[in-house]
This record gives sequence, structure tokens and C-alpha cells, in this order.
Amino acid sequence: MANHKSALKRIRRNEVARIRNKYQHKTTRNAIKKLKETEDKSAAEKLLVDVYSMVDKLAKKNVIHWNKAGNLKSKLTKHVNAMA
Repeated sequence: MANHKSALKRIRRNEVARIRNKYQHKTTRNAIKKLKETEDKSAAEKLLVDVYSMVDKLAKKNVIHWNKAGNLKSKLTKHVNAMA
């Protein structure tokens, strides 16, 4: 068990950050699934902007690696552009 006040505070802060990161990551994954299931191109393009923002925020906070963020955005863009 932690012996210092600062260590106890760090444990609390880490738990809060872990829960927040988990929530944001899961929300982003759900938005990506929704984008992949969308049939309408105009709706997908609007959703793509939101997903871009979510992915960039995850990368900025180091929840996901910046290369993974770039790969995700690239694949999603190709998916939307390939729609008829």
C-alpha cells in the first residue's frame, strides 16, 4: 500500500484517468462501427468528420498511438470514398 499522500492521490487520479480513457476509446470504437455500417455516402462523410476528431483526441492523449490513428483515418477515408 502507498505510504505517502501524493502516492495515494496519484492512485486516485490514475483510476479516474483510466475510466475516462476507457469510456472515450469505447465511444470512438462504436462511432467507427457505425461509420462502417452506414450505407449513405453523405451521412458517412458527416460522420467521418466526427470520427476524425475523436481519433485525433485519443492520439493526442496517448490512448492510442499516433500511427494507429493515422492508419484508422486512412482506412475510413478509403471506405467512405469507395461508396457509390
